Amino acid sequence: MATKFNIGTIVSADLTVPQADLLKDFYTKVIGWQTEDLAMKDGNGTYADYVMKDSAGNWAGGVCHSRGVNQDLPPQWIVYVNVADIAQSMAQCLTLGGKVLKEARTAEGELQYALLQDPLGAILAVTRVPEE
Repeated sequence: MATKFNIGTIVSADLTVPQADLLKDFYTKVIGWQTEDLAMKDGNGTYADYVMKDSAGNWAGGVCHSRGVNQDLPPQWIVYVNVADIAQSMAQCLTLGGKVLKEARTAEGELQYALLQDPLGAILAVTRVPEE
């Protein structure tokens, strides 16, 4: 059975840091997460980011290297929240005094997620998890 993420639900959280391999071990010991390598590629070759899974094997988040598409992300936990429409959330963010720091698209050109900053500086990501 697939997980249903209602609008407004936190879907995941990712941490992007220069030495993800060191922190993945830290979080497995501190929280009890299991890890799974996630193959990534940038202009310098291939490497592994890490999917962090809960005790039942469900995706809980990620610990990622600040390379490739993640090179400009700040070194902090970023939560991903399910929204009805990523583009609409981006527009509302700008209208209300926030900033769109990054938008990511799939190979087909669809918005995959957007990294937003609220008017006081806090950062979060919005994504759209399709209902299955």
